[in-house]
Amino acid sequence: MAKYRDYYQRSLADREGFWREQAALVDWQTPFTSVLDYSRPPFARWFVGGRTNLCHNAVDRHLATRAEQAALIYLSTETGAEASYTYGELAAEVNRCAATLQNLGVGRGDRVLVYMPMIPEAVFAMLACARIGAIHSVVFGGFAAASLATRIDDAKPKVMVTADAGMRGGRAVPYKHLVDEACRLAKHPPEHVLIVDRGLDPGMTRVAGRDLDYAQQRAKHMSAQVPCAWLESSEPSYILYTSGTTGNPKGVQRDTGGYAVALATSMRDIFCVAPGDTMFTTSDIGWVVGHSYIIYGPLINGSTTIMYEGLPIRPDPAIWWKIVADHNVKTMFSSPTAIRVLKKQDPKFMQQHNLSSLRYLFLAGEPLDEPTARWVSDALGGVEIVDNYWQTESGWPILSAQPGVEETPRKFGSPSFPAAGYDVRLLHEGTGDEVGTNEKGVLALAPPLPPGCMTTVWGDDERFVKTYFETFPGKLMYSTFDWATRDDDGYYFVLGRTDDVINVAGHRLGTREIEEAVQAHAGIAEVAVVGIADPVKGQVPVAFAVVKDPARVASPEGVATLRREVMDTVDRELGAIARPGAVYFVTLLPKTRSGKLLRRSLQALAEGRDPGDMTTIEDPTALEQIRAVLASR
Repeated sequence: MAKYRDYYQRSLADREGFWREQAALVDWQTPFTSVLDYSRPPFARWFVGGRTNLCHNAVDRHLATRAEQAALIYLSTETGAEASYTYGELAAEVNRCAATLQNLGVGRGDRVLVYMPMIPEAVFAMLACARIGAIHSVVFGGFAAASLATRIDDAKPKVMVTADAGMRGGRAVPYKHLVDEACRLAKHPPEHVLIVDRGLDPGMTRVAGRDLDYAQQRAKHMSAQVPCAWLESSEPSYILYTSGTTGNPKGVQRDTGGYAVALATSMRDIFCVAPGDTMFTTSDIGWVVGHSYIIYGPLINGSTTIMYEGLPIRPDPAIWWKIVADHNVKTMFSSPTAIRVLKKQDPKFMQQHNLSSLRYLFLAGEPLDEPTARWVSDALGGVEIVDNYWQTESGWPILSAQPGVEETPRKFGSPSFPAAGYDVRLLHEGTGDEVGTNEKGVLALAPPLPPGCMTTVWGDDERFVKTYFETFPGKLMYSTFDWATRDDDGYYFVLGRTDDVINVAGHRLGTREIEEAVQAHAGIAEVAVVGIADPVKGQVPVAFAVVKDPARVASPEGVATLRREVMDTVDRELGAIARPGAVYFVTLLPKTRSGKLLRRSLQALAEGRDPGDMTTIEDPTALEQIRAVLASR
């Protein structure tokens, strides 16, 4: 592993020299004057003074040599729609969308909220924002109106781009009524809502003066040529909200130049995708993986990217592998949850198609357990399985094998080693001291964070510092809030969260957010939500709720009715993605004498584990109740 080790060590010992070399992978309209400004820790500014544009790097710079090459391939097994856009055709669509946004008053620094299903217009809208220097904020199409409204009020978008509906499992999922409700709830609703009408919601209504049809607006700008806005490297490119331990989501702010360089570097070093190769990432654009490795990474690299709307098991569990075979996919990126879903199907579906083009399958989103890693490795034969670990905040992998640098042996269950620029430490939760080999510690990063990582929390520098850099007393260290160990060979193993954020099928959800949604039901006095282990999703939320009127749950019918109402409330407040796997009704929750909720004990009991020292509990009958309701499952 000498080649990797030397490469990685140089990225820390000679940060400026290392990243100056990587910066040559992207175009700069104005050269940067310095590689790094770290004069205000922990805030890092990369490629200071350099001017660039993400859309130019993803689209325009390829037109001279790749205008006829496929840039974006769109496939929907939900609607049967298929489309392929060359770099030339993608450029035309992005210019039309950029002209439309400008016509609606969107300019440099303005925010545009994108609440979209997996359709090409979502890609056009994101790249159009980047083109004109606007800041896009993509909100996952599964979020409910109340969650959408909080993100609207934080970002204050001038325009929202949406669709009449998404599709999932052959069923239309209407969006527009959620958009209308979110705009009604928000204090700062957008001036205009641009709607892609897919014909999936014939009953959709429009608000006069506010709502505009995407196709009609596009038709006005068919030959538009919109110049790129050249942004200083540290100017924000987008906001992406992530759950936290408070009920208020954090807007992760990404820069422009550092992000472009990090993605270009990772495409070569980690994902081994060359210009002209095809990459298939199965995520949603509402998540960071979709931003980085459906859209920006592959396109900056001059590669072909596949955008898929559909499930991994429809029309049958071979659909992903058919896509790989049909389009000569070299590198695929998915999640452990998806593989665990496929693991439940007949193994024959993994063997139906010619996968000779597929070299790598990358998996991230939650810890990859060894049995799942072994199963998919065996099922796919010669395909390399590469576990990698990262966060919305980092924007690209923190830990991963880097076969583009050196092919190192893989250990099942481990995302291998730190990527370039990440100064990874394992620290004791209480003292902040480094732990030893094979000892559990909090995975932390010594700043400055490398290019591509979040630069701050949108509109709240203080929250950025307090949330991420004040975990360890007296030490300025970025906390990932994940437990990990490192073995004798230097391989890292990520064990799970240290805080109250849970990973549901790769989606990060704050337990506090779910608790607030449950308490929106008028019959609930108090609630505790914990994440418990699930063989498919990794974790699922479980709620323990105190009812205001115990008579409501005095019968099995009453319990079932209230449980259904609580589930519906969470769907309405947050979206079905946050729906608890179970809701248990009790008359009190286990707390310490100082009033602290014993969450970890609740989690242990729900998972059938020893809850540990319970001598601090204020009322032991709370524990007896929890045990009783769990026993009655």
